[in-house]
Amino acid sequence: MTDGDRLTPERTALVLLAAGRSSRFGAADKLAADLFGRPLGLHVAATLAPLPFAARIAVCGGTAPDYAAHGFEMLFNPRAAEGASTSVALGVAAARTHGCDAVLIALADMPCVTTAHIQRLFDASDNANTVVASSDGVRLSPPALFSAAHFDTLASLSGDQGARDLIRSGRHIVTRADELIDIDTEADLAALHHITR
Repeated sequence: MTDGDRLTPERTALVLLAAGRSSRFGAADKLAADLFGRPLGLHVAATLAPLPFAARIAVCGGTAPDYAAHGFEMLFNPRAAEGASTSVALGVAAARTHGCDAVLIALADMPCVTTAHIQRLFDASDNANTVVASSDGVRLSPPALFSAAHFDTLASLSGDQGARDLIRSGRHIVTRADELIDIDTEADLAALHHITR
C-alpha cells in the first residue's frame, strides 16, 4: 500500500473481539443472550457478512457463539482476563499471517453497527498510516480501522485500554449514537429491545 491509496475490505482482516469477561452482565452468557431471535454476539457478524474481507477472525474467551459457522477463524484467548489488548494482539497476529494491509476491529457486543458506517470508515482511509475510528459526537469507539503501519503498536498494547491513544490521533467518523450502543448489562439489552420496537 502506498500513500494516497484507500484501504479496502478485500485487503483487510475483520477482527471481532468476543473474549470479554462480561462481569457486569451477571451470570448469563452475554453473547448468547437473545436479541430479536439471534444471539447478541452474532448480530455484528451477520451485518458485516456481505463485506468481502480478506479474513474474518473472532477472538473468543471461554464461551462464544459459533463464529466458525459464519466464516470466521476462531481464536481462543487464554489471557482474556488481562484485558482487551491481549485479544487485539491475537487478532493482529492472525491478520499478519493472512498478509492483510489493515485490520478492522469490532466488538461482538455492539449489535447495531451498520455496513454503511463501516464503508464510511474505509472511505475515510487515505494513506498507509490510516487510523479511522467511530464516534457518536462525544466519545470515540470501535469499530476502528488500522493500517498495517500500526500493527506493531497494536500488538504491544497492554491492559484494558486498548488502542485509545492511537484512536485519538486518527480520523473520527461520526454516526448516530444508537449505532454504537454496546451492551454491558442486562438493563442495556432490555433498553435496546425497547428502543428498537
